[in-house]
Amino acid sequence: MTGGDLLLLLLQIRALPAVPSTSPYITRRSDVPTTGEEEFLNSERRQHIFMSPSEPSTVILDRQLNQSILISPTRGNLPTVTNVHEEVAEILALRMITNARTVDGVRIGVHFTFSKEDDGHFLQLVTSHIHARLPSSRYLFAIATTGASHDTGADTRTSNAVAICGSDEDDVQRTVLLASSKFLERVDAVQNTNTLFTASVRHIGTSSYDAAAWWDVLSNSVRTPTDPHLPPPGSRSIDQVLSDARSKLERMTPQQAYDALHDPTYPVPTYLVDIRPAAQRAHEGEIGGSLIIERNVLEWRFDPRCEARLPIADRFDLKVIILCHEGYTSSLAAAALHELGLLNATDIVGGYAAWTAAGLPGQIRPPSTSSDEKSQLPVSSFLMM
Repeated sequence: MTGGDLLLLLLQIRALPAVPSTSPYITRRSDVPTTGEEEFLNSERRQHIFMSPSEPSTVILDRQLNQSILISPTRGNLPTVTNVHEEVAEILALRMITNARTVDGVRIGVHFTFSKEDDGHFLQLVTSHIHARLPSSRYLFAIATTGASHDTGADTRTSNAVAICGSDEDDVQRTVLLASSKFLERVDAVQNTNTLFTASVRHIGTSSYDAAAWWDVLSNSVRTPTDPHLPPPGSRSIDQVLSDARSKLERMTPQQAYDALHDPTYPVPTYLVDIRPAAQRAHEGEIGGSLIIERNVLEWRFDPRCEARLPIADRFDLKVIILCHEGYTSSLAAAALHELGLLNATDIVGGYAAWTAAGLPGQIRPPSTSSDEKSQLPVSSFLMM
């Protein structure tokens, strides 16, 4: 039976006429919901089905689901909670299959659903329906619950259930290894049974990172192995990376940089930033008045949105001139500042070696502590080593 056949069948069942409750031959079963319970069942269905998925569903499928899952208050023979969970699990499986991406011939998908009672059992229902629908296809899916569990309450529950199912054991085990590195110190419990992996992971779905991380894990788990000596598709050589970085910059010669640093009419605050390691500075020498900021903290010191920024980094139009030994690392560093929005950042062609070769002084005008240059502070106060 196809997904369309199932939904059509559900519609036909919903259209059956109701049996009058006054019939002498009808005795109400204890497991059939009352009117108040109907609303609860509808809520059960809505929370599992209509939560925004990690990948949007089709409009047609959403309409079919909307017509098929809600209980009519005038209809008899209402389903039990167990039947509702079974029905919702199958519909979620259909949705995941419908929204699946194909990577190297493998269907992959990620879906988040609201946490309910007995999350682990419910997710296993979903995975069993996926397996039943794709008996001969290669697939890999991850489904997780979000929010607080109804078992223990929002104040005590910090973990959510995650299930990974696949048609190939190797795919699932690769996913487990990759996911372990993506969610370090967040995994509480694990159950691994070849093609089905279930775990308890803290705070699933609380940020956009989680959905993106799961898609990345699944994609990398099913990619066809390539020749390790061939560059992966989309990768770039360091020469390409450097060329791309420099294409964003208006690089300066040492003389141009020196002139800009000493021009009182220059339109924006300008700073020379030395990113060379301490050992290199000790061996080659320094330029007095420059800001000494190690490369590994550069972005944090100049991002105006970061709490660890320097006092001078309170605006995005700063002219930050990066200096390294020969002008290679400095180009990559300046391009990184562009990514933060500091579009005036640049570097010196040839680096410190070119500066000394040009005979420029080893001392420049000391920097101020704020971009409006209201005060001065010794250069040693800016050392970020």
